[in-house]
Formats: sequence, structure tokens, C-alpha cells
Amino acid sequence: MFKPKYTITPRLLESIKKITELKVDLQNRHISHAVRENLERTAREVSTFTSNSIEGNPLPLTEVRKILKNNPENIRITEREILNYAEALLWLNEQLDTNNIDFTLKLILSIQKTITAGTLDKFRSGKIRQEPVVVNDPRIGKPVYYPPNHQDVSKLIADLIAWANQNRKKLDPVIVAGIFHKQFVVIHPFSDGNGRTARLLSKVLLADLGINAFHVFSFEHYYNTKVTEYFRRVGVLGDCYDISKALDFSDWLEFFADGIIDELMRVRKILEKVIITPETKLNTVDLVIIDYIKQHGFISDKDYAKITPRAKATRTLDFKRLTELKIIVRAGLGKNTYYKLI
Repeated sequence: MFKPKYTITPRLLESIKKITELKVDLQNRHISHAVRENLERTAREVSTFTSNSIEGNPLPLTEVRKILKNNPENIRITEREILNYAEALLWLNEQLDTNNIDFTLKLILSIQKTITAGTLDKFRSGKIRQEPVVVNDPRIGKPVYYPPNHQDVSKLIADLIAWANQNRKKLDPVIVAGIFHKQFVVIHPFSDGNGRTARLLSKVLLADLGINAFHVFSFEHYYNTKVTEYFRRVGVLGDCYDISKALDFSDWLEFFADGIIDELMRVRKILEKVIITPETKLNTVDLVIIDYIKQHGFISDKDYAKITPRAKATRTLDFKRLTELKIIVRAGLGKNTYYKLI
């Protein structure tokens, strides 16, 4: 059974507290549907660009955006990698929205198969590797890490999945996602696509933080800005069997948490810069309705009349405004009409 060695250092503990504060702040921000859609699209573009860039894909962000927009048919491998990652990311977001996603080997194989479709031999795409691999340092052109023998990979992955599922309700999501990320890289279960698969799986585990609803975060972005340090922290050197017992995740967890903080703060700055027009700015009355729904699950005109002196015609306009902004949605009929958050 997998039993990771790590210490919750003062720095890591402080980072987890900071992440919680940022999460609450972002969740309490009321943004329009149009703004949210734009942020989600940008996050998909940035995640797709950065996660592939980390692995050496040379396409710049401007080119990535064109590819995602036009979805060309006759493409090179570098372009295929972009479309594959975006497809996997979009599918994951949809699954997370439905809360209908099991953290299993089937999920892992499906993600790797999607991101390597058309770029890797079919008998290696979506399959645990059946051959030995080595990790080379491109700067010196020599092997620097020898992953586990392929005969041991299936058990190691099974142990890692079991550990993650057993601890998702016990440990902070940052710790679970961080440890899974690094150990997945250590196991190196595939012939190709290990890093990209690890980062997408980390997104699934980080959804336990409760901030996946907007899909406006690109946790890969931080790693791409510090790619040398990322590889140093997440990677290991030597022979897997020689270092596995002494492997300590503490240093990596601090870096992993730093990346989450950096991304949450980046998104918060973006939200603060979003141009709010008189038509989209939420006023005190809007917030009263939204806060009531958050507390009770829904609001009816009768409920609203009890907490505001506004006339019925004005109350109707208040509901209409928030409905048009796609912040609330109408349900029920006639006297049984009520409103809930989208």
C-alpha cells in the first residue's frame, strides 16, 4: 500500500489557509454569465497552451487560440496535441459539473487516450506501458531517472488510486492532489503523456476544494512560468527502487500550493479589472435576492415581499433584471413561481 512521506510545514499550512481565503473571496463574487463564459474560455486556452508548452510544444498562445477557434482538419502533431488536450479538458469540466465522475483507472486511461490520440501508437494510447522507459535530461542528452519496471506499474497505480480515494475526505484537497501528481510522475505509467495526464487528474482532485464551478482557473499556468523549477520539484533522479522509500513530498507540496495561490490571485486580479457597466453592476437589491437564495435555495415573490418594501411591479423588474443577466432562473408556474441561482 502506498504511504507517502511528507510534513505539513508551517509554510504549507499557511498556504492552505491562504487558498481557503482566496476560495471564499472568489466564490462570493457575483459575476454575469457573459463574463463567466469569457473567463472559462480563456482558462481552457491558457491551460491547453501551458500544459503542452511544459512538454515542449512550440506553439505560442496566439496560435493555440486560432487552432481552438477554427478546429482545422489537416494538422501537424503539435496542433493535434492542442486539440486533444482541449477536448480532454472540456470533457472533464462537463463531468465535474454533473458531479458524476469516479476517480478510477478507467478515468486515467481515458484521459491519456484522449490526449495522445493520433500522436502515439494505438497499442500505447490508453494503455499502461508494457515496456521499460527512461527519463532523459535534454540538456545533457543522458538518462536521469529510471521509472519502475513495467511489470510493477499496474499495482503501483492501483495503490495510488486507492490512496487518493481513501483520503479525499480525510486530507486537504491540496495535499491529496499534490501527492497524487508527483507520485504519478514517479510511476510514469505511460509511454507518453504522463505529465499532461497528471495535471488533468490533479484538476479533478482539486475540484474537491469547491472552486471548480467556474472553470476559470488554469493551474498549469504557474508551472509554465517556472518550468525548470517545476521539473526539479516534481521529478526525481536516479533509480525508482533506490529512492522510493526515502522519497519526501514536503518540498513539492509547498511548490504545488504556491502554484494554486498564484493562479487564484491571478484570476482575482482579472475579475477586479473586468469592466462593470451600469447595466451589469449588481446593486444592493440584487445582493439581497442572491443572498436569500444562497441561504434558502430559492426565493418567491412572497418571500421577497417580506424582506423588502418594494412594490410588486418593482419586485417583478428586479427578478427580470437578474434573469436577463443569467444569474437566476425562473421555475414553477403562476402562484408557485420561484427563482433559483443558475
